[in-house]
Amino acid sequence: MTIELLLAATKGFLFVLATMLPILNPAATAPIFLSMTDGASGATRTLLARRIARNMFWLMTGSMLVGSYVLDFFGISLPIVRIGGGLLLASVAWRLLGATPSTPDSRAALAEAFTPDHAHRQAFYPLTFPISCGPASISVAITVGVALHDVQLMVSLARMGGALLALAVIGVLLYLAFRYGEHFLRLIGEAGTAVFLRLTAFILLCLGVQIVWDGVSELLLEILTVSPHMVAAEAADLVRHGKMLHV
Repeated sequence: MTIELLLAATKGFLFVLATMLPILNPAATAPIFLSMTDGASGATRTLLARRIARNMFWLMTGSMLVGSYVLDFFGISLPIVRIGGGLLLASVAWRLLGATPSTPDSRAALAEAFTPDHAHRQAFYPLTFPISCGPASISVAITVGVALHDVQLMVSLARMGGALLALAVIGVLLYLAFRYGEHFLRLIGEAGTAVFLRLTAFILLCLGVQIVWDGVSELLLEILTVSPHMVAAEAADLVRHGKMLHV
């Protein structure tokens, strides 16, 4: 039984790591984090990176454990979550695309304004959600949480334990990417940084539009699937009603 539980925990760890890491992708979101915290001190960015990693872990954990029950309670479907979150993600990316480059004077002003209290307010929104883990990550986490369940309680607990360990590893990677991403941007210079940040923001905008389209496509598919059944049911009712009148 111990070997079975160990295998279940390993399976849950590898499954969540392989599924969630490409979607969360800390290396891709690090430039967005640096752009949105332009002017912040190294200590403030370190504080933010630690809080964002912690927030990501708890948000993904909650999505995996109770996300499906919360959606069922409020009667919200996953396509609706994708559409709403995709619109939010696209709006953030649009603001980043239209942002003006920072001058030395504006950087100094931002450095004075970006206090730890300001960082604390922005740690969850928008830096954790929807930048670091958006609607796509949440919907996948909910789906993964359902897939980790097993008829045997101990196997389910072992899988969830492995999944939480995988989320902790991703949290560490997210912290390292946000904490030391500035060193990479220094290597490519200011011009390269500006181009790289604009390109990343554009990709983020496209990702938000793609998430919205996925949600709309699922809703349209549900409508097209339900419509023939409704027509058939109405036709059967009419035929049955006609027979009763004939009798």
